[in-house]
Amino acid sequence: MLRHYNYLSKPFDTLSYMKAPSSNALRVVSLAPSATSILCAIGAKKSLVGVTKWCADVAPVNGLPKLGDCWHMDSVGEILKLKPSLVIGSVPYKQETLAKLLEHPLTFLATNPRSLADIANDIRMLGRIAGRPRQASRLVTKMRREFASIARKAGLRKKRYRVYCEAWPNPRISSPPWVAELVTLCGGDMVLPAGQRVSEEQVADARPDVIVLGWAATGDRAKPQKTYDVAGWKELPAIRNKRVYVVRDELLNTPGPPLLAGAKELLRIFQKIALQEKRT
Repeated sequence: MLRHYNYLSKPFDTLSYMKAPSSNALRVVSLAPSATSILCAIGAKKSLVGVTKWCADVAPVNGLPKLGDCWHMDSVGEILKLKPSLVIGSVPYKQETLAKLLEHPLTFLATNPRSLADIANDIRMLGRIAGRPRQASRLVTKMRREFASIARKAGLRKKRYRVYCEAWPNPRISSPPWVAELVTLCGGDMVLPAGQRVSEEQVADARPDVIVLGWAATGDRAKPQKTYDVAGWKELPAIRNKRVYVVRDELLNTPGPPLLAGAKELLRIFQKIALQEKRT
């Protein structure tokens, strides 16, 4: 996992160098909905002094100042006014935006999880920073328990589905690696490498049974018709059988507690398909 501390350009483990402020002094500006969702879930909402406009989709942060994010930021001054002791972002980020932040003496942490195990580590790390390590450990345990329950339910179904999950349509980018893990525990198999740019030809060759659209920053507004209209996909099982589904992007693209709801939605989709097949 990539970590950036203050103005240093080399990545390293923040916890080796960063001493967390006392819980009373901790003032966090979160530019990452994942970090916001984690801090709220472990009872550290009071440490938040600013969030992004996207954070309200995953955590109860109405009333807090809404700032830019790691891609778009009109003014670093709005962050500086809040006098944060820590600014949290996430990878990927726009280098120009990050450069604006690092022109100032801010402590900046960027998380870059790739797997469910990485996400669990980030939860524990934020728990230590916020002075709530026990609550963070309990959250990790809860998520693991619920994921295991979902996997058991999926295991009752013998057939596994070939799945393509898409995080962005132009250029086409497959969903992050942790989504591939969710697909697996829900009874499917991702048929293309996760978190990578893919071509329409690759999707056609993979012949998915199911296509899931979780387009970043679109909520539930991804457009299945654009998928059905791809000329080279007309004979794909997912297209012929009308199995293109939209999952709210924050449920798949937020590496934190929202993934529980995302996994349940994937399981619901696969169970629905299995029921349709049983009836026919």
